[in-house]
Amino acid sequence: MESAPTTDTAPNLRKRIWGWWAFDWASQPYNTLLLTFIFGPYINELLGDGTQAQAAWGFGVGTAGFLIAVSAPFLGAMADLSGRRMPFIYIFSVMYVVGAFGLWWAAPGDFNLILTLVLFAIGLIGMEFATIFTNAMLPSLGNREEIGRISGSGFAWGYVGGLIALVLMLFLFAENAETGKTLLGIDPIFGLDASAREGTRAVGPLTAIWFAVGMIPFFLWVSDAKLPGAIPMGQALRGAWPSLMVSLKRLPSERPLMFYLASSMFYRDALNGMYVFGGIYASGVLGWSIVDVGIFGILAILTGALFAWLGGRMDGAFGPKPVIVLNVIVLTFVALAVVFVSRDSVFGIPVAEDSSLPDISFYILGAFIGACGGALQSASRTMLVRQAYPDRMTEAFGLYALAGKATSFIAPLSIGVMTQLSGSQQIGVVPLVVLFLIGLLLLIWVDPIGRNHEDEDAL
Repeated sequence: MESAPTTDTAPNLRKRIWGWWAFDWASQPYNTLLLTFIFGPYINELLGDGTQAQAAWGFGVGTAGFLIAVSAPFLGAMADLSGRRMPFIYIFSVMYVVGAFGLWWAAPGDFNLILTLVLFAIGLIGMEFATIFTNAMLPSLGNREEIGRISGSGFAWGYVGGLIALVLMLFLFAENAETGKTLLGIDPIFGLDASAREGTRAVGPLTAIWFAVGMIPFFLWVSDAKLPGAIPMGQALRGAWPSLMVSLKRLPSERPLMFYLASSMFYRDALNGMYVFGGIYASGVLGWSIVDVGIFGILAILTGALFAWLGGRMDGAFGPKPVIVLNVIVLTFVALAVVFVSRDSVFGIPVAEDSSLPDISFYILGAFIGACGGALQSASRTMLVRQAYPDRMTEAFGLYALAGKATSFIAPLSIGVMTQLSGSQQIGVVPLVVLFLIGLLLLIWVDPIGRNHEDEDAL
């Protein structure tokens, strides 16, 4: 296992961990504000058609996921060979900021869907790749027992950052389309023009600035660990493809790692699909405003933060597999339940047009999505530590990134296609149920202890 640099004192390692957590804090608003709760529903309002918006969003996010999938393995291999991750993190951080800030120009009177999706994809690719390289640093932050708590606390810290950013957005910036007022009942601050939706469009610059400021502790306190056998970047560029091919050819013989990567590939894709389409689904099916979706987001983030932290503790006590299995099962039922919640019925029971039962039901489902998503993501990172060879941990995290992105386009594209074919947002999310079930089935062959149980001292 990659370990922390031997020159690190306890205070320095503690700062390094806090710096690593700062990335979760800084990057989470892209998921919270742009992917799910603010910008996605805003696109729905601009297009005026929930089905069209969900299909366009699916194709746009799916295309970005495909680009990530075909690029991540090569870049990961290059970073492993060179032992350098920070240069990549700098580059992708710039993409994050540029892409997010550019969404300010998604104005209602002069809306360019293609340009908006391109800018969104630039920021999303930056965020996803920066996450890949920072996740690869996790094994250097502690031993086997500590990693679960570190991972869970990192996700919890990220959710808190996302929550604060969302509350600021709802209270001070995002205006209701009908009243022009924020959730506090005031005009958007800084004199932003509500009629031009400048308060809501400010979500792009806010996300970019939040990331740039939040990353300061990361860049101050986190550095590349010195890895044995590292080679210059130029040699790494030439050797990345041969190294990647060797790793992929060797993977079928490494069954514990292969089954886990295959399982996580499907259930993580399904979870990302829930995050991407939660807000736009509620906006189109239930007719929620951006403020309504934002309140839903606050509830989901609160449960996510709490259960990411609790999941890290459960991981340390019982291991990651029970945490993963439990949360995948619950999320499968949640994905299925979402199909049966609409404005005129809840689980097949007709409701009055002004009934609040559909809204309450979706709030409850959102709380489950947040809780299970936080715990699942935290345990998934630490499960890899158990399944991988201790002396090839960095390579394993590169394969984990590959597995997470190789099919990351399936959920959004399948939702886009299913929505387009059925003409229904509700039927459009059915592919998520299938993806969760495939992931759950493959977990049967994943050893809960892991092949490293005989190498505890190495960890």
